[in-house]
Amino acid sequence: MSEKKNPKIALVCDWLTNFGGAERVILALHEMYPQAPIYTSIYNPAKMQGFENAYVVPSFLQKLPKAKTKWQLYLPWMPFAFEQFDLSEYDVVLSSCHSCSKGVLTLPQTKHICYCHTPMRYVWDNFHQYIKEAPYPGIMKKLGQHYLHKIRMWDRLAAERVDEWYGNSKYICSRIKKYYQKDAKHLYPPVNTSMLGIANKVGNYYLALGRLISYKRFDIVVEAFNELGLPLLIAGTGPEESKLKKMAKPNITFLGRVPDYELKDLYSHCKAFIFPPLEDFGIVPLEAQACGRPVIAYRAGGSMETVKEGFTGEFIDEQNTAALVQALKKFQPNKYDPQKVRKWAMEFSAEKFKERVREIVNSEK
Repeated sequence: MSEKKNPKIALVCDWLTNFGGAERVILALHEMYPQAPIYTSIYNPAKMQGFENAYVVPSFLQKLPKAKTKWQLYLPWMPFAFEQFDLSEYDVVLSSCHSCSKGVLTLPQTKHICYCHTPMRYVWDNFHQYIKEAPYPGIMKKLGQHYLHKIRMWDRLAAERVDEWYGNSKYICSRIKKYYQKDAKHLYPPVNTSMLGIANKVGNYYLALGRLISYKRFDIVVEAFNELGLPLLIAGTGPEESKLKKMAKPNITFLGRVPDYELKDLYSHCKAFIFPPLEDFGIVPLEAQACGRPVIAYRAGGSMETVKEGFTGEFIDEQNTAALVQALKKFQPNKYDPQKVRKWAMEFSAEKFKERVREIVNSEK
């Protein structure tokens, strides 16, 4: 392989309105290529720490009512919005995509590399569940079905515009193959392991962390700890918060949103990190492992690549309360060597991610 020196690069992402795993990836890419503009549908700078010096180019959707806070409402117009960006001056386009950003138009000589977090679940495998659970009247659901049908057809066509595919896990690579019929290589996303470390002493509590939404399955976590009476801390907010608080017994404490600088102490002092959702990858279990703490996770999705059974954690085979209760009863926290657990997590560091991206960007086939 030859290398192209100093290619002109553009970054593209779905939206920059709240900070999550996909936004961590685009931030890492921005740190690597600070001169590269970031094209996106909607940008809310008040919510995006780390992008203060970035040159962000939002689409026309930015000017529409409540776009910065209700960006999901504008999904039907996002395919059109991304096609409006003129990227003809760039040698390389790096898209970080879980929605529509892969659909940008590029010249034949431009290399479009897509880092895919997942094919859009709400138009593919979760389509029927998404429509069923949508809190809208019947006529609105019918309209939603129509729009998602159109986006699904566009999404399949947009996948043809990508030159090289990378999935954030082997699991996602298999989904890319299923829905787009494209071969993808896995590239694990950056985990900020350098800011995390092992505590001298472990506390007596278990920890769960994430957005409190239904698919994260905090309900079975609450039910299991209600049954066992073990101390549990839950960090995060979301639409399920009120419901979960009503379910929980006094041994369970809700911390709300916890600042990043406080997470190290939470992770490093817990007996174990509880992670029952089916996730495409899942960064938070690796953050816990970077603090030397074992994980109890659901045996599916990205967790099967980030948790090493018997070495850095354990699995439950079913997403239900009984399976988690049995796992907790059998769990032996002293069995895990914190140094070895952290060493495993370091394989997913931001430095390794950036090193691999540079190789991909600079290489020519």
